[in-house]
Amino acid sequence: MVLYFCFFSRAGSFGVIGPDEPRYASIARAMAETGDWVTPRLDGQPWFEKPVLYYWGAAAAFRLFGVSEFSARLPSAVFATLAALALAWLARKIYGAGTAWAVLLIFPTCVGVFAFARAGTTDMPFSASLALAMVAAYHAMGKSEQPPRRGWQILFGALLGVAALAKGPVAIVLAGGSAGLWVLATGRWKQAWRLAHPLAMIAFCAVAFPWYALCAMRNPEFLSIFLLSHNVERFLTPIFQHEQPFWFYGPILLLGLLPWSALLAGAARDALALWRERKLSASPGFFFACWVVFPLIFFSVSRSKLPGYVLPVFAPLVLVLARSLTRAIEQNDSFAQWQMEWTGVTFLVLAGVTGYRLSRLPSQLEAMTGPEMAVWITAIMTVGLIVSGLGWARKYWASLTLAALLMAGLIEGVNLRIAPLIDQEVSPRAVARAVLAFSDGPGGVRAYRLHRAWRYGLNFYLHGDLPEWRLGSEPPPRILITTEAGARELEKAGARVAMAQRISRQAVIVRVE
Repeated sequence: MVLYFCFFSRAGSFGVIGPDEPRYASIARAMAETGDWVTPRLDGQPWFEKPVLYYWGAAAAFRLFGVSEFSARLPSAVFATLAALALAWLARKIYGAGTAWAVLLIFPTCVGVFAFARAGTTDMPFSASLALAMVAAYHAMGKSEQPPRRGWQILFGALLGVAALAKGPVAIVLAGGSAGLWVLATGRWKQAWRLAHPLAMIAFCAVAFPWYALCAMRNPEFLSIFLLSHNVERFLTPIFQHEQPFWFYGPILLLGLLPWSALLAGAARDALALWRERKLSASPGFFFACWVVFPLIFFSVSRSKLPGYVLPVFAPLVLVLARSLTRAIEQNDSFAQWQMEWTGVTFLVLAGVTGYRLSRLPSQLEAMTGPEMAVWITAIMTVGLIVSGLGWARKYWASLTLAALLMAGLIEGVNLRIAPLIDQEVSPRAVARAVLAFSDGPGGVRAYRLHRAWRYGLNFYLHGDLPEWRLGSEPPPRILITTEAGARELEKAGARVAMAQRISRQAVIVRVE
């Protein structure tokens, strides 16, 4: 139930948002329509920003279920589910059923995880496939006295190839860097070299190489654009204007782990204890810690930073947190009591912040009346207090399960009540519907001063490239989509603007005379 409500339920409750979702969905739809599964194309032109895995998944979903937001986001939800199950399976093999249960409750209810699992982007398919590859890597290395496990080596190579199809050579860097960091700390070179076995390399090439080779053969500019511009230059320079300070991912991780951020204290305490006892190299958790630390350092050093870049860290970090919590529970440690108490307090804070933010929404976007909001906020705070109370009473599993169910319920509540009402402020879906109601199609419709995210979104919904109109350079179009600020600018320039429909502050439909 938690997996369903966090990843799948009402995935189309709001339209495509941001510049990435509509672009990727448009490329996938073009693949489904043209049958060209090699060259990604946006508005008819080759688009080499990302590899092909997400496009394949979304295009297949479009063919099976029709073109919709749900279909566009389905690949992310499926990959997130596979990652959750693989992590739980690994936790069960190493630590037992308790840690597996904790993983299944914590991983899908982390804000950062379910946010990207419900987004039609490449971030979750990449992070999940890399997590699957690292699960295989753990088993492929095995113990130093054991012979190499050929099946796991082959599976590791194949899954790493899938990750390379999701986002490129960064998959090799993150997997190799994490394993290398572990080797440097433990000195277990022999085990690590098992990941570079020829069988693993052959499996990697068999999965990843065919598409890269075909795309490069059909598009000679592919390698220079994708490898140099969107990988090397993106890492070394702020060319894409995503520059952030070195510490950027610290707050992102804390927010992304909500409501489980308090569990970091237990993991830090356990790591310190292992360090003092000189038992880090003997702990499976140290391998997972290296899997956390290397990507975090790698992306912190990069000149380009976006929240989604650090998503690969969440899978191993949840494993570490779940094991730390269950160890404290098994030992009836008072630290488990403290962590669950503070998890309940986190819900109190979230309820207060949510109530404040909802009260600040414009009147036309109010998701509920004042009394309704008071009931919801009170209910969340009450359940949060129960979570804390169960933790204080040392009913740890009941507290953990109730917290996960509350988070899943909150996601469903937001999708039911809030998302449809703020849809017009965050997505161009309502604008596109209004445009189609005003006319028989996108012909004669132009954009003026729209944010690029809304341009891409309208291109997706109107199934074509929406041209930009320039005042004075061409006759006024039948319908013009602009912002409130854009409409005022036209009036100041002397144009006669008639408001046809106001959708939001981001988009209004006008007629210009």
